Amino acid sequence: MKPQRARNGLSLAGNALALLALAALAAWLLHLQASPWPALTPMARPRWLAAAALALWLGLCGWTLWRGRASHASSNGGAPGWCVVYASQTGLALELAQRTVAMLRQAGDAAELRAIAEIDDAGLRGRRCLFVASTTGEGDPPDAALAFAGTTMATRVDLQGTRHAVLALGDRNYAQFCAFGHHLDAWLRGNGSQALFDLVEVDNADPGALRHWQHQLGVLAGCTDLPDWSRPDYRPWTLAERRLLNPGSAGGPAFHLELLPPPGETLRWQAGDIAEIGPRNAPHAVTKILDISGLSGNTLVEFQNRRMSLADALACAHLPDGEAARGLDAQTLANRLQPLPHREYSIASIPANGRLELLVRLMHREDDQPGLGSGWLCTHAAIGSAIDLRIRANPNFHAPDSARPLILIGNGTGLAGLRAHMKARIAVGARRNWLLFGERNAAHDAFHGDELDAWLRDGKLTRLDRVYSRDGGTHRYVQDALRSHATTLLEWLDEGAAIYVCGSLHGMAPGVDRVLTDLLGQAGLESLLQSGSYRRDVY
Repeated sequence: MKPQRARNGLSLAGNALALLALAALAAWLLHLQASPWPALTPMARPRWLAAAALALWLGLCGWTLWRGRASHASSNGGAPGWCVVYASQTGLALELAQRTVAMLRQAGDAAELRAIAEIDDAGLRGRRCLFVASTTGEGDPPDAALAFAGTTMATRVDLQGTRHAVLALGDRNYAQFCAFGHHLDAWLRGNGSQALFDLVEVDNADPGALRHWQHQLGVLAGCTDLPDWSRPDYRPWTLAERRLLNPGSAGGPAFHLELLPPPGETLRWQAGDIAEIGPRNAPHAVTKILDISGLSGNTLVEFQNRRMSLADALACAHLPDGEAARGLDAQTLANRLQPLPHREYSIASIPANGRLELLVRLMHREDDQPGLGSGWLCTHAAIGSAIDLRIRANPNFHAPDSARPLILIGNGTGLAGLRAHMKARIAVGARRNWLLFGERNAAHDAFHGDELDAWLRDGKLTRLDRVYSRDGGTHRYVQDALRSHATTLLEWLDEGAAIYVCGSLHGMAPGVDRVLTDLLGQAGLESLLQSGSYRRDVY
């Protein structure tokens, strides 16, 4: 299908050719006139009537042309091009918005990319708007969208003439799945905007949902033959080390992992970025399916547009019920497989370390089986085996200027993202660093304790406050320690400090919010968020 603007161009060209043909016909008929035209005076009335008829005809042609163009403009929201708005917490919404803009431009349409913090209702009025909106926590908007949600979405506005669509990103493990995307869509509709198509929900970057969004965009842009968006371009990293950090802990086992890049690959990421892992099923689970089906794992099949062994296809897909696999040939079984979703982990190192480091807690599902991603990394994958990995930029959690003081707050495996920031700042000589870290017991859960103590001793950390919830003492949680140091916190903020939080969404992150709200007021907290001085990577 050709782009809509190509069809419009053909229509205009057709109108122009028709006018030229009529003009040529008039000239030919004039040439056939053998006698001179009669004198003007006796023919005045008929000539004026003819002139009026010609004027009416030309006016009708012009009105028809204008009506067609106006109708097309109305169908496009009355404004040239698309406005693609992203509300991102970890960077995925930004990446998908960029892909959306690129696809529209490839289809021949104009499109601009805007952060939700940069727009208001006036910027949406009469536009064709596509929103890519993440939900964080239990239905909350991303930090960068808090001001928009609290001001623009809290008022009644006139969005008649606006047309929109929403791609809502979320995680079905949370009760309020894609809640901010739904609230945004409801607000747009409630204020008069017309939906171009129904909201598209995306669970953990589900490729099927993203393909549906892309298809709808293709229909709107009049170009449905563009290639599908690719799945994450994983590279085979090597699991070089796995070390248990908390033997004897009351909590789940937490592991320090080190991965080496493929040969010849340049290490390139920033503190705050994310490692996307392509998990795999346990080898014994794959073997069980093969035994029941009677198929050989070495049989080559097509899966996800790649040629691989059946065993590899089963390893990176949701495993079918054993009986459902019985009696199928290898390719038919592969055709029925659905790929496993990726898992995300904060990177705990910097490229200068020569390897990518993670801090991962082994999680368990309701059936007591290891979690999909953590089970693969912490239990099933053998040292020396290949790990499918892709690094994704997370600009919302990138570091502030190194000249600014930095307050780092986290608990549990949230130390991973904070550790990368500390390493990056130490590498450039930034010493005004304050870490507040919480876990269960000092005897078992002092993650990277020797390293932190050395940084404090050498002046690379200005302050280090560790809080252990099950050891008693004055402060039970990290937010309690933050409140007790309110005077120091305010002094650091007066000096221009930024606050970065990484770790538990439940308990710790809301607790830090409450402390800051109590000390600064709601307006003060929102000011920190809007200026980028308060950033979170919570889960």
